[in-house]
Amino acid sequence: MGKKKSPRRIADNEALAVCRMVRVSPQKLNLVAGLIRGKKVDKALADLTFSKRRISGNVKSVLESAIANAENNHGLDVDSLVVAEASVGKSLVMKRFRPRARGRTGKILKPFSQLRILVREVEEQA
Repeated sequence: MGKKKSPRRIADNEALAVCRMVRVSPQKLNLVAGLIRGKKVDKALADLTFSKRRISGNVKSVLESAIANAENNHGLDVDSLVVAEASVGKSLVMKRFRPRARGRTGKILKPFSQLRILVREVEEQA
């Protein structure tokens, strides 16, 4: 028997890649995600390659995964892909404590975030 196939949540000309548990704060990750929003895929890859931010390598790998999903799973043309969405969300926060003077503690928060990149195939405008 089995379940019926659920409909796609995204359009036929779109592909998606998600990375969860990225060890960086959502605020810092959103700065890098903002670099690639709305850009063509090859320009976004070039920007991430030469970015000095530590997390840009992870964002680049997620973007490459979205491109591979578009090409292999959905049969989209790689040359006409655009980064339609690059959204960032919060994940868990590890709490650590550091001993301070006079018996007190200092709180250390180690945040995690998640990244969702949606690429869309667009027609070339003349």
